[in-house]
Amino acid sequence: MTETSLIGFSRGEQTSSTFRAVDPKTGSELGTEYSHSSEGDVQRSCELAQLSCLPMASLSGQKKAEFLRLLADRLDGAVDSIVEIMTVETGLPEARVRGETGRTSGQLRMFADLLVDGSWVDARIDRADPGRLPLPKPDLRAMLRPIGPVAVFCASNFPLAFSVAGGDTASAWAAGCPVIVKAHHAHPGTALLVGKLIVQSLEESGLPEGAFSLLFGEGRIVGQALVTHSVIKAVGFTGSRSGGRALFDLASQRKEPIPVFAEMSSINPIFLLPELNMDEMENIADGLFASATLGGGQFCTNPGIVFYPNNGDGEIFRDSYAEKMKDYPPVAMLHQGIRESYAKGIEEMVKQKGVEVLALSDLSEEGNGGCDAGTCVLNTSIECFLKNPQLTTEVFGPTTLLVSYEDKEDLLRVAREMEGQLTASFFGHKEMLSSHENLLDLMETRAGRLLFNQFPTGVEVCESIVHGGPYPATTDSRSTSVGTGAILRFARPVCYQGFPDEFLPEELREENPGGIKRKEG
Repeated sequence: MTETSLIGFSRGEQTSSTFRAVDPKTGSELGTEYSHSSEGDVQRSCELAQLSCLPMASLSGQKKAEFLRLLADRLDGAVDSIVEIMTVETGLPEARVRGETGRTSGQLRMFADLLVDGSWVDARIDRADPGRLPLPKPDLRAMLRPIGPVAVFCASNFPLAFSVAGGDTASAWAAGCPVIVKAHHAHPGTALLVGKLIVQSLEESGLPEGAFSLLFGEGRIVGQALVTHSVIKAVGFTGSRSGGRALFDLASQRKEPIPVFAEMSSINPIFLLPELNMDEMENIADGLFASATLGGGQFCTNPGIVFYPNNGDGEIFRDSYAEKMKDYPPVAMLHQGIRESYAKGIEEMVKQKGVEVLALSDLSEEGNGGCDAGTCVLNTSIECFLKNPQLTTEVFGPTTLLVSYEDKEDLLRVAREMEGQLTASFFGHKEMLSSHENLLDLMETRAGRLLFNQFPTGVEVCESIVHGGPYPATTDSRSTSVGTGAILRFARPVCYQGFPDEFLPEELREENPGGIKRKEG
């Protein structure tokens, strides 16, 4: 059978251009064909999104929350079906799929709670003062309002939590924005299953049809058409630097430029501070091994570079970690594209002058599915690292570059040259942190999340999490793609001056019917 896109509450056109998902463990094509979206599909999805803009913007927080909770319940109820298809499309184990389903439904409920509270709109009120001298003061009231239709690009490494009903989509809906999702080619069945649950939930909740569409197709065709369409007002993306930058450039060249919130590359440096002793180094090697191999190393927070002191204790860490990585068996990566990029990245790193190979699986061993990949541990000195920008390139997978340093000044030199990162981790003694304040201050300007004696993999979904960072970690360092702060990407401030109370949004009216927190002057 051939499946098609979801255009609002209807199915898209069946075209002659189709594709199938591939089981990364066997290399076999799966049975279902998926039709690439037509130009008409893209146009119709944008028209429906435009028609739904005002109805979506007028929805109460309670109404949007009811939809999000209904969808969360449906996802949880469909977890067995999700497991059945997602494990085959991605090679991920059942436990991971169930865990990611829970994270996705949890995100939806988190935004539902945020909407019921209502204070996220940042309502500000400055009442009129007609008698103020030398000039009267007008009545001014402001709050956040939805930005308009949002295009969301699904991530390959999180088929649920960063995909069709993931954090980008959930936060855009919460802000009151229609969403058009571009499915990832590696897991279309998972995308369609979730998409159908969304349509059912929208219809039952009475939300407008154009609140959601799901498109299949090549990013260079469907993706470009979406980003350049005049209806689209913002973009959410999780993926490679090249992909995110391409969308950013397209969006900035439009007649009406729009924001692209792209989460891209990050090497997530770890700094092992010089006061650590032998036992602590051994424990860190254990923890780093677990972090670097989690999910086959296919997380955006995977620790790619570790700076360790060039002394006896540092050597213990280096050798212990390399030995652990040698014993890690190859695993199937999510799809052949990721596996090919991983192999090319390692081959390029190994060629660099001053780089020593401590552990390296046979890159020619791809397994029956052509997606198997093992670990890689490389080592170099601080001087070689600082002289070669190539060594800062992200290699997406279970690989780590170890860099030995001589003193604290070396770490400051690194921090001054470091690109933007999602995370930066520090391991040491809290009593000694004051002697590393300069390093901490510098890395605060380079990363969105700083960790002390903890590893970066594992992103807690909560109010205070920041999953973002300076370029190239993201295209906008003021944003986060995880947590309640993600909603701010898809809202803009609007000020109302001198309006009668009954014509103001409820959040700005005198009676404050929702009882939300407001800043009043």
